[in-house]
Amino acid sequence: MCGVNGIFAYRNAANDPSPGELAATRDRMAARGPDGVGEWWSECRRCALGHRRLAIQDPHPRANQPMVSDDGRFVVTFNGQIYNHPALRTELEAEGARYRTSCDTETLLHLYARRGPDMVKALRGMFAFAIWDVERRGLFLARDPYGIKPLYTCDDGWTFRFASQVKALLAGGAVSRDPEPAGVVGFHLFGSVPEPFSLYRDIRALPAGHSQWIDAAGPREPKPYVCLAAVLADGAAAPAPAHELNERVRAAAGESVAAHLLADVEVGVFLSAGVDSGAMLGLMRDAGAHDIRALTLSFEEYAGTAEDEAPLAAQAAARYGARHEIRRVGQHEFTADLPAILEAMDQPSIDGVNTWFVAKAAKEAGLKVALSGLGGDELLAGYPSFADLPAWRRRYGLMARLPGLGALARLTLQAVAPGLLRERPKAAGMLEHAGTWGGAYLLRRGLFLPHELAALMDEGEAREGLHRLGLTRRFAAALRPDPGSDVGRVCALESSFYLRTQLLRDADWAGLAHGVEIRPPLVDIALLRALASSLPAITPGAGKRALATAPRVALPSAISERAKTGFTVPTGAWMANAARRPNAPESLVRKGLASRGWSQLVFAGQANTAANSAGIAA
Repeated sequence: MCGVNGIFAYRNAANDPSPGELAATRDRMAARGPDGVGEWWSECRRCALGHRRLAIQDPHPRANQPMVSDDGRFVVTFNGQIYNHPALRTELEAEGARYRTSCDTETLLHLYARRGPDMVKALRGMFAFAIWDVERRGLFLARDPYGIKPLYTCDDGWTFRFASQVKALLAGGAVSRDPEPAGVVGFHLFGSVPEPFSLYRDIRALPAGHSQWIDAAGPREPKPYVCLAAVLADGAAAPAPAHELNERVRAAAGESVAAHLLADVEVGVFLSAGVDSGAMLGLMRDAGAHDIRALTLSFEEYAGTAEDEAPLAAQAAARYGARHEIRRVGQHEFTADLPAILEAMDQPSIDGVNTWFVAKAAKEAGLKVALSGLGGDELLAGYPSFADLPAWRRRYGLMARLPGLGALARLTLQAVAPGLLRERPKAAGMLEHAGTWGGAYLLRRGLFLPHELAALMDEGEAREGLHRLGLTRRFAAALRPDPGSDVGRVCALESSFYLRTQLLRDADWAGLAHGVEIRPPLVDIALLRALASSLPAITPGAGKRALATAPRVALPSAISERAKTGFTVPTGAWMANAARRPNAPESLVRKGLASRGWSQLVFAGQANTAANSAGIAA
């Protein structure tokens, strides 16, 4: 995994890109790529590409980036992993391609030379890359279907910039820091910043599953090349029999795990007490992996309680013959690491602390790559939302579709029973939001509802942010075309929002802060296509039971039958304890943040980081 960046002065009147800006942007991502650093400049000096390398495949310097094609026409800077690279290489060599490395980066060059922008449709993996075409004097960008790998862009009307991190673009010194109200509002609603927004008005994420072309005429609108809702709709059009679910999950998940083992370095696994990571370990063994190292995070406060993941994780490790390493974390280490966590967090998130520490443990163990069970709940209906959203729609949807009824009910409660409204704001919001799938999803995933924002932030900023965010429009877009089933609709929503903008983003920044590539085999477009026809028939619990039995030796019943729990971290208690100490870090007590919760601390930490990097007193 790597960090990529670039600058393209596409207007004739624009200043040439600055070598200092390119280097500052690139080197702000040094943790993402500790194994190599490179840059490339076009002959006209109007385009420059940068790269920081984490060497996973072909660690030889010959595979360093930016990489230039043999004929000199194409140059690529690439972050990610192409899992079908071996098969693509065989095809390309049959067409006459000659390789000088064994890495997947070179496959991108050969594929683009032969298929142009359509090459993205052949890729299976997690990726964000840019290819400069010397002859056409244009830049081609692309991002993977789920958005596992980030790619942020900025266009000021003269010069186009991109990078793997928001903070990297800011570090270059040429990007405006004007705030984006939609990003601020989105964070308060969900605990993460919804794409394509960032906290900054001029910085946007290239949407997942999209490509973009930039030339002398400027950036074109990003173009979709794959759509999760469309894949789900295609599957629902030809549903598979329910009794085939177990075998289909076994075959498809096993194939995906095998593909995700592609590496020239050791591949470990993050192991919790849950079905998803335990199944990953079992399927790794089935795919031929031996002497697997499994890392489990354990917290001192949870020792001897049901929240301690270590005992059940040890059972799974023993069942599959893995070397089990338990990493214990306590209050002191959290407090010591907090400034580094906030600095590494590219956009604010209320999650990610667990991933920070397990990635830290992986680095300490000498691992560069680890598999994760991320995505299993979104794919196989493991969240309560898969039951709740359809139930709420049936129960309240008709009334919620009556214009003004929900708002009237809320205002009435506010007048006659304000205490009830404060205690149960989501219950009061049922008649206002449950009329659409997106509204029901907001009720399930939102930390707050839109009407509560005025108590959290400036009312004018909240109003503008909600307008720019356009929640109704964005939820509807995630469900177009209609996925064809209730399971498919919730899958599309969870994958497009919670998974993409929080879980995957947290895995990216927290893992790569320690130079660790986190691979999620259950977040894979080929896997989704293989199972899409089975999803409409999934009943509560059936999907996760199928995954638990997918390895040749099924998971222990203590794991497969365990009630679902979130992977919690005792940050609340840690923050409260740390704030009471005489020598408490300023970040914990500034403006009373410890009493206002982790989300406010994170947001303030991000604001302070941005202000400090701009040379402004926080």
